[in-house]
Amino acid sequence: MSTIPDARFKDKHIIITGAGGNFGREGALFFALRGANVSAVDLNKDTLAETVSIVQTQCKCKCNGADADADADNIVSFVCNVTDAASVEAAVEGATQKFGPPDMLWNNAGYQGQMRPTLEYDIADFSMVMNINVTGMFTVMQTVAKRMAAANEAAGASSELNQHRYSIVNTASVAGMRGTPAMIAYSSSKAAVLSMTVAAAKDLAPHGIRVNAVSPALIGPGFMWDRQNDLHAKSGSPYFSTDPEQVAKGKVNGVPLKRLGSVEEVVKSVAYLLSDDSSYTTAINLVVDGGLSGGLR
Repeated sequence: MSTIPDARFKDKHIIITGAGGNFGREGALFFALRGANVSAVDLNKDTLAETVSIVQTQCKCKCNGADADADADNIVSFVCNVTDAASVEAAVEGATQKFGPPDMLWNNAGYQGQMRPTLEYDIADFSMVMNINVTGMFTVMQTVAKRMAAANEAAGASSELNQHRYSIVNTASVAGMRGTPAMIAYSSSKAAVLSMTVAAAKDLAPHGIRVNAVSPALIGPGFMWDRQNDLHAKSGSPYFSTDPEQVAKGKVNGVPLKRLGSVEEVVKSVAYLLSDDSSYTTAINLVVDGGLSGGLR
């Protein structure tokens, strides 16, 4: 990934949940290389440690190369269970103690759940998906927003342009817009995230906080793309071939741009929503899917 001076994120404090996964890791690196202070949060301590190591190594290389924005010490990690309010509170408080009140939140932790038709879907797994993707996302958002609101009140607003200086992006999905077969729990949870985003945007606007969502689809290649196609092929759904390669081809054929999206393209979309470039944007869902869901609202 290239590094360029980027005043949008210099010395900003961003909290990223799901930082041990593909999106979160790429995001942690993207923002750290641009001078942000990153609080990386994940339940999996091993993948979280890998993220921190990668970010520190890359930033150290850039520092040695006289890059003004990169700093090998601008990332800290917290092992956290987003479904446990006390765990979330401890992580956010630790992050605040380290870097000050958060300026930005990428609310990105999630669980895809099983891929089975509705009649076969396990109720316990449905509950787990909703607990992580909906309740967990709300818990993180509320906990962080309380710090943002308090900091906003303490700082005051010196002009109309910086009244909404804080920003939250919730990771949703095109699945929440179109109801993907054999993914009823995940689709339902992401539909809830979209509605949550709009409600929160209205509630938090008076406190100087913008809230938006990003909805990716068909991002790859890589392990998660291959895994999803394999599970869809095995799901027994009549909407998918039993051959994972045919499943993949069918999905890409439905994309007007006729290709997969990259993780970096998702991160850049999140960066736009988090930054002041989108200062008059709140309560929207930015879809990153090559046109797959074109026309859906």
